Amino acid sequence: QVQLVESGGGLVQAGGSLRLSCAASGRTFSSYTMGWFRHAPGKERELGAAISGSGSSTYYADSVEGRFTIPRDNAKNTVYLQMNSLKPEDTAIYYCAADTSRPGLWARARAQLRAEYELWGQGTQVTVSS
Repeated sequence: QVQLVESGGGLVQAGGSLRLSCAASGRTFSSYTMGWFRHAPGKERELGAAISGSGSSTYYADSVEGRFTIPRDNAKNTVYLQMNSLKPEDTAIYYCAADTSRPGLWARARAQLRAEYELWGQGTQVTVSS
């Protein structure tokens, strides 16, 4: 059973940067589409970014495009979320998630859907002060 563990959250001033990490156990990590979601108080959990198993394809929500990147290191079974130019509205709990049902496959439209991700980490808090 694959498990996901996030780290790297914290408090940062607006305009600053943070890098979140999501470490996965299991031998088939490199075949999974991975996503970073965020959940702010009073809002729906939303996808920020997703990446294919190979790392060759990515998707970014409009709200983070140009500020966040989602690299992955399959040798380390880790996916990252590099967050730059942070804004107070980025404050949320950030979760990494894995789509394990379609190993090796990437579909941009499907990668945007919360329901496609079966495994979730415990979340890490990111707070951006103004």
